[in-house]
Amino acid sequence: MPRLNMVEAINLALREEMERDGRVIVLGEDVGKEGGVFRVTDGLQEKFGLDRVIDTPLAETAIVATAFGMAMNGLRPVAEIQFDGFLYPCIDQLTNHIGRMRNRSRGRFTSPLVVRAPYGGGIHAPEHHSESPEAIFAHTPGIKVVIPSTPYEAKGLLLSCIRDPDPVIYLEPKRIYRAIREEVPEGDYTIPLGEARLVQEGKDVTIIAWGAMVREALNAGEQLKADKIEAEIIDLRTISPMDVEAIIRSIRKTGRGVIVHEAPKTCGMGAEIIASINEKAFLSLQAPIERVTGFDIPVPLMKTEHYYLPNPKRIVIAVKKVMSF
Repeated sequence: MPRLNMVEAINLALREEMERDGRVIVLGEDVGKEGGVFRVTDGLQEKFGLDRVIDTPLAETAIVATAFGMAMNGLRPVAEIQFDGFLYPCIDQLTNHIGRMRNRSRGRFTSPLVVRAPYGGGIHAPEHHSESPEAIFAHTPGIKVVIPSTPYEAKGLLLSCIRDPDPVIYLEPKRIYRAIREEVPEGDYTIPLGEARLVQEGKDVTIIAWGAMVREALNAGEQLKADKIEAEIIDLRTISPMDVEAIIRSIRKTGRGVIVHEAPKTCGMGAEIIASINEKAFLSLQAPIERVTGFDIPVPLMKTEHYYLPNPKRIVIAVKKVMSF
C-alpha cells in the first residue's frame, strides 16, 4: 500500500473517480497544463484530455457558475478555487443559487458539485491566501463543508463529496499538504459525511479540532501526558453537517472541553459547538469550555503569522486552565 501525502491522496481520488465515472469534470485556474498551483491535479489533463480537465480564466465566480450549470445538466464537476480567500467572489452563486436549488425546486433538482480550495495558514502566503472561511459556508443552508486532516481522510472524504447529491465545499489544509505521509489504499473506499472521527481516547478532557489543527491537538496531547492528563481528541471532518452527537458523547465522558480552530474567534465554529454543548450536556460540564483560535484580525503576513495560528503551547495552556477550574 503506497504511503502518500495529502496532495498525492487527493490526486489519486480524482484520478480514480474520473476513471470510474465519466461525468466527473475538473475545472479551475491552471488545473490542467500546470497541474494546479500546488500540483494537486498534476497529470490529469494529460490522462483525461482537455474536455475533462479544463483550464479556466481567472474568474472565480465564472468557475463556480460554470460548475453549477454542469451539475444541473448531469455532470459531476469538481471546481478548484486556487486559494481560500478567493472563495468570496463565489458567495453569490453558492448561497443564492447552488445551495438553494434543492429547496427552490422542491427536490426536483440538486447541485451535485464539489468546490475545492486550499485552506488556512502556515505557508507564509500573502493576503487572501491564508483564510479560514468555514463558518461562513457552514452558515449557508444547502451546502456541506468538509475539511480533511490526513491523506487517508482526504481521499475517502473527497470520494464521498463527489458522489454526494448536494453541493460540497471541500477545504484542503495547505499547511499539511506535504507534512504528513501515511498508507492510502488504492481503489475504492469512502468516509461518510457528517461523522466525526475519534482520533485518540482519553478520560480527562475533550479536544475538538479539524484540518491542520488535529495535528496540533495531537502534539498537545503528547505534552499533556507528562502531567498525567489524558486528552480525548475528536476530528470533526465535516463542519456542516456537524456530528454533534460525537461531541456530546465525549463531553459527557470527560466533563471538560477545548475547541481549536484557525479562524477568528468571534462567530467561529467554536461558538456553535459551545452552544450545542450547553444545550445538550450542560450538567456534565465540570468547567467552562475554552477556545484556542485565531484572532479577530486578518491573517498576518509571514513574519508574524506564527503568533496568529493556534499551536500546542496555547492548547496545553487552555487544557490546564479547564483542568484547574
